Amino acid sequence: MEIAADTLQKALRVNLDPRWYGTIAEIGAGQEVARWFFRAGGAAGTVAKSMSAYDMAVSDAVYGKSDRYVSLGRLQAMLQHELSLNVERLSEARGDDTCFFAFADTVVARSYRGGNECHGWMGVRFQAHPHDEPSQIVLHVRMLDDDAGLQQEALGIVGVNLLHAAFFERHEPDQVVASLLDRLSTGRIEIDVIQFRGIEFRSVDNRLMALQLVQLGLSGVAMFGPDGEVLQPSEALRKHAVLVERGSFRPPTVVNIDMLSCAEEKFAQEDAVGGAPVLALTELTMRNLRAAGDKVDRRDFLARADLLGACGMTTVITDYYEYNRLAEYLQRRTKERIGIVMGVPSLVNLFDEENHAHMQGGILESFGRLFKNDLKLFVYPMQDQETGATVTVEDMQVAPDLQPLFDFLARRGSFVHLDNYRPEYLPILSRDVLRRIAAGDDTWESMVPEEVAATIVKRNFFGYKRPSD
Repeated sequence: MEIAADTLQKALRVNLDPRWYGTIAEIGAGQEVARWFFRAGGAAGTVAKSMSAYDMAVSDAVYGKSDRYVSLGRLQAMLQHELSLNVERLSEARGDDTCFFAFADTVVARSYRGGNECHGWMGVRFQAHPHDEPSQIVLHVRMLDDDAGLQQEALGIVGVNLLHAAFFERHEPDQVVASLLDRLSTGRIEIDVIQFRGIEFRSVDNRLMALQLVQLGLSGVAMFGPDGEVLQPSEALRKHAVLVERGSFRPPTVVNIDMLSCAEEKFAQEDAVGGAPVLALTELTMRNLRAAGDKVDRRDFLARADLLGACGMTTVITDYYEYNRLAEYLQRRTKERIGIVMGVPSLVNLFDEENHAHMQGGILESFGRLFKNDLKLFVYPMQDQETGATVTVEDMQVAPDLQPLFDFLARRGSFVHLDNYRPEYLPILSRDVLRRIAAGDDTWESMVPEEVAATIVKRNFFGYKRPSD
């Protein structure tokens, strides 16, 4: 079998390299990773110990108590404990020639009755050189096979891929990410978090690694907080009402911030929100990030990410150009209400039937998926560039044959007019801000939040040049 041969070769390469020696600890889906190394041969030179602490009491006794056993916290405790033991017990005997490591995973595979979320955390903590400070890579994975045995097999392959990449490809973090699904497919495993830490990865920006997960199709969504720390989407969305604004944010303007602020005020007043905590998100789509061509300009992406972080925003990167796919993703991860923030131009575009032609049921199927569970669109007004008139969702028009559909959705409350907007912001457009920055016209600074202006000036984003330059 080609999959087995390739994965066994990776495991054998690790086993035959005398530098690596450590522990493999697995909870929840058998000892699938350790099994590959024992099958490959030569594992005595690599595996100091393998273990599986299935019983919660045993797990607590070894790693300390935990509120949640399938969590990043539990994984970190496992990695820290096992690596520390290896260093403590074995350094004197073989520390001068050995790079100690600890691999761990804690997962929940498909139960006997089925229907549960099948996911887990996996990671490796290792010394890149003898006596070195440890470095670490951790992942959050979702197993997509319907059969528990297939899920276990896929998990084992990912684990081998991770260890092989950490030991032999760590100098190229992009390649580490790309190799994780070797001999697997995105129909079997999804990876929505990857986090690099430690001395070997001190120059790695985890936001770029999150971006690559979506670029490569390993996940449809990646998320990071205003501090740049990557977040596990399901965990962040869980039990939250979610409000999301899609945009280019190049750069974020006072209009972008006002849109979200106005929508949050209205959203919190919805009876259906019911006082649930609200998570406001800014969304960058891969289509937008690729707007200038097939490749993503990483510097441009990081500039936008830095500016959104300066505004205190939690950001998601998605491969969901269609709003209904975004809505479906969110609805699978929270039972609370969901709202999408957009301007009138985006709503007009949403009613363009060509944007739904790829769906068998066209715009009706698309809207059926989008507006189920009473999702609402919070719509910010626009200023007509020719007449200067303000256009709101309450007086906008769509194609005559779609007007009845628009009127129906309006009557059922699917659109919320953001009447609490700032009229003086309506003339501001991102492309105009960019033009003024490039032209050295400092009037752009009043069009963006103060923290955005300060960061653009400090970092010379978007072609900004100081007057003295």
